[in-house]
Amino acid sequence: MLELEDVRLGYGKMRVVNGVSLSLKDGGRLAVLGRNGVGKTTLLKGVVGLLPLSGGSVRFRGRDVSSLRPHLRCRMGMAYVPQGREILPWFTVRENLELGCLDEKDGDRTARRMERILEWFPVLKGQLGRAGGLLSGGQQQQLAVARALMTAPRLLILDEPTEGIQPNIVEGFGRVLRRICAETGLSVLLVEQNLGFARKMAENFLILQKGKAVCSGRMEQLDEQTVRRFLSV
Repeated sequence: MLELEDVRLGYGKMRVVNGVSLSLKDGGRLAVLGRNGVGKTTLLKGVVGLLPLSGGSVRFRGRDVSSLRPHLRCRMGMAYVPQGREILPWFTVRENLELGCLDEKDGDRTARRMERILEWFPVLKGQLGRAGGLLSGGQQQQLAVARALMTAPRLLILDEPTEGIQPNIVEGFGRVLRRICAETGLSVLLVEQNLGFARKMAENFLILQKGKAVCSGRMEQLDEQTVRRFLSV
């Protein structure tokens, strides 16, 4: 589904990601972990095309997309939920959701897609006419994910999805995401500071330190010694 080879990128002359490679299989779930400032968000922006690569390559579904613009990667099946959600607060919940299917010409298909997504996120169903900015943090995060799912993606890319959400809401949110993956075969690339959530959500992990991959493997292999060495503050 996704292959990164020796990816390097940054901001101007400042290099942030220094030669990261990873592979995500179709239907797989990978968590990118690391302390603050190690390049996790920058890496995701390189994957979706919001930052140009200074070296290496990104392949998606067998195609080199390293120089492809973000909206074209979206049309191929990438969906990105950025850190901070970035919903449009003055748009209603329905209007935010509709932003995810502007390319879809079949109204019936759009309606069916929205109906299914509202089954996954029923809290949004009673809020369709409400401005997105009036929702709680947890509801806004659900809206951001739901909007991404309206594109009918093959790969869902999540940047810190539990940030600012109460622990009891996080547990239910994780259950919904795992249900969606089980029902659709969706692949997930996840950046997350909440290690408990990442352990439940992802099958594999990759740890970044100073812009480089320093450790990877199956999630069950992530032991406390590794956590203390690379993740503890």
